[in-house]
Amino acid sequence: MQIILLDKVVNLGNLGEIVKVKDGYARNFLIPSGRARRATESAKAEFEARRKDLESAAAAKLAEASALGEKLAGSTIKLTQKAGVDGRLFGSVTNFDIAEELGKTGYKVLKAAVRMPNGPIKTVGDTTVSVALHTDVVVDITVSVYGETA
Repeated sequence: MQIILLDKVVNLGNLGEIVKVKDGYARNFLIPSGRARRATESAKAEFEARRKDLESAAAAKLAEASALGEKLAGSTIKLTQKAGVDGRLFGSVTNFDIAEELGKTGYKVLKAAVRMPNGPIKTVGDTTVSVALHTDVVVDITVSVYGETA
């Protein structure tokens, strides 16, 4: 299926590009989430009429994400979890825990934006985690996990 992208999509294309994707990906994800439309002649004409508005909205999102990224870059958040004597946690620290702690400090971040390449944190110590605020803005933060004996 051919679609017009209404937003930048990672590994697919930029705003305004006409790309061919599998039908299910378009019908089940891109179109319902408002990131794309079918590439019909009427949709192409409507897109060209709205192009400036969409580009300015995309630029505003990027500027907002960049400003938040500058504040957040290099920051450290501290979490306390129950841990054993050897430094292993009873449970783990997940992207939900990190997003919740960032929310408490005033940074509104979705849990899906917190990228943990090695999976949940299961030991006491410092770990570097990426936060993707926008497709073009990815910052690294440090998560310090402290052990609390039961």
